[in-house]
Amino acid sequence: MKTLHFDCFAGISGDMALGAFVDLGVNPDELKSELDKLGVSGWKLDFVKEERCGILGTRALVDAPSARRHHDHDHADEHEHTHEHDHHNHEHEHDHAHEHEHAHNSWKEIRALIENSSLKDGVKARALDIFSRIAAAESAVHGVPPDDIAFHEVGALDSIIDIAGAAVCLDLLAPRRITAGRVELGGGTVRCAHGILPVPAPATLKLCAGFPVHTGGFNREMTTPTGAAILASCVDEFVDSASFREIKTAYGIGSRRFDKPNALRVSWREETAGCETGTADDWLSEELVLLETNIDDLSGEELAFVMERLFEEGALDVTMTPCVMKKSRPAAILAALCEKEKLPALRRAFFQFAAIGFRETKVLRHSLRREEAELRGGFGTARIKRSFLDGKILREKIEAADRAALARAENISLAEADALIRGEISRNGERHG
Repeated sequence: MKTLHFDCFAGISGDMALGAFVDLGVNPDELKSELDKLGVSGWKLDFVKEERCGILGTRALVDAPSARRHHDHDHADEHEHTHEHDHHNHEHEHDHAHEHEHAHNSWKEIRALIENSSLKDGVKARALDIFSRIAAAESAVHGVPPDDIAFHEVGALDSIIDIAGAAVCLDLLAPRRITAGRVELGGGTVRCAHGILPVPAPATLKLCAGFPVHTGGFNREMTTPTGAAILASCVDEFVDSASFREIKTAYGIGSRRFDKPNALRVSWREETAGCETGTADDWLSEELVLLETNIDDLSGEELAFVMERLFEEGALDVTMTPCVMKKSRPAAILAALCEKEKLPALRRAFFQFAAIGFRETKVLRHSLRREEAELRGGFGTARIKRSFLDGKILREKIEAADRAALARAENISLAEADALIRGEISRNGERHG
């Protein structure tokens, strides 16, 4: 199962998460384009390559001059946690003649900003979930209703960019499963509105409830409220050991330099724990669940809608097979394959959109190791999918959409487009070799 894994050996902050996601493959231009949908100006987001103790990664530079920031890894020596509750305290500045920018400090303002934006529904939900966790933690610490909490740390525009950006990245990466290891919180003390307190700060400690954590690895605050809330919102399971194949590794770089790497590591993994495997390049066997029901009272359009919703709820595969039911009625067997973690959502979707009952069976799926690569040439770029057995390529297939695009552009058949991409023929149709 392809899994996104967080290795927080130097903690986690919002900007480090953004850097790690881009280092893993998120297109920064696409990320910024999505963040424009927040409908606010006065911010800038850049990404640069930097190294820490010989580890090369990507550093996110979030610049919002009008914002007040007191919490992430891009500060020098002190972190001030000023948890104030004056929701009337707004800082205004004029960006355009008829446009006003101000710090969105209260949970009520932040919620309205996100809800009224044109971000995707899934991104909105994730961003709101992250912020709501911070609001709940602050509320518990201070005994103030969440709507009255004023976030002068995580309500500043740059922190809104961090959190909304993390939600966008998770939507673009679309992992089936997210895991994390032990989280480094740091050490030393932090200056809060309540005085000097030991790390972790009270809100961070609340947000990390249930996490496996470690303190003292660094003499600074290493996990921020934003970082802890991101983990709390998206991690399916915290693991202290795992059996997996590493697919891709990336690093989000923090600005401070220590005698140890100040970086967040994220990776794509193919988990194999609890599965039967052959050699490292053979097949993966995993337990999945098959849900099935017979349907004779939905139209073709309705069945198509059901299939779409089941995929949205996390189904790995959805099929419809024609059958004949009682009284010789033509019908379809609707089947969906999913991981056990997705069962609650799939069960609800079956009841809500498909039928009053369904069958559920545990199945064992065997699958070859697969990789996706790019082929480049005079024709442009095309994606190719390969499967492996005994460490060798067993099958490979060029992405249908890329073949079709070339076939249309060159006015040739799909077979000719396939041969052109593979280098078997030239553009004038001459066959090589």
